[in-house]
Amino acid sequence: MSETNAASIRILLVDDHELFLSGMRLLIENEPGLSVVGQAVNRTSALDVARLRPDIILLDLDLGNEVSLDFLTDLLRVGVSSRVVVVTALPDPELHLRAVRLGAMGVVLKVEVVSTLFKAIRKVHAGEVWLNRSMVATVMTEFVQPSKRKTDPEAVKIASLTERELEVIALLGEGRRNKQIGERLFISEKTVRHYLTSIFDKLEVSDRLDLMIYSYKHGLAKMPDLAGQPGISKLSSTKTIVLSSNRRTGS
Repeated sequence: MSETNAASIRILLVDDHELFLSGMRLLIENEPGLSVVGQAVNRTSALDVARLRPDIILLDLDLGNEVSLDFLTDLLRVGVSSRVVVVTALPDPELHLRAVRLGAMGVVLKVEVVSTLFKAIRKVHAGEVWLNRSMVATVMTEFVQPSKRKTDPEAVKIASLTERELEVIALLGEGRRNKQIGERLFISEKTVRHYLTSIFDKLEVSDRLDLMIYSYKHGLAKMPDLAGQPGISKLSSTKTIVLSSNRRTGS
């Protein structure tokens, strides 16, 4: 038994659902050659447990108030020799590709059977990459033939946005303030400001006003009927919106 444990692939689980963590831990620890060295529900606890240098980190993309891609590189830096396999319920190839760009070596959807996850763990531990066929084609296009692709720079920026960031943009486009956005998404104002800062950087806009104009132009938000609202002037000829405040992360 001690020899089996010594040779086990050591795994860190990162997911914000306690029920999923408990079930996954039970499944892994009943699989020969695999063992769980820790589990985490957010960035802070993940980076803390990563100091144990697990062989494999099973990482969910959406951690509720956090997006794990925002700290994936930090996770790899702290884990040193750890390899990341994304385990997600989000069937978004752009997010999967972004994870690969950031250093993940495998992507497994939560709808897959458990045996598929175990195969992915072993393949990635052996130094291979685990991707489904559609992802392989996408990655090959991305990395092998980049000169043959014609990409829209704005489409690339928009594709980098997470599902939660798109929700924040849509609510901002409705004219909601940070507090209202937080209440709607069940997150703190501080978290809303964090998302806005990330969005500004990804879309290369300078403030809330620029973001609103960008979101209307590219269909990320619907332009509300602003006629008659205090502090807002609408010029019908140019569709220009002038807000009373254009601070980057102001409320």
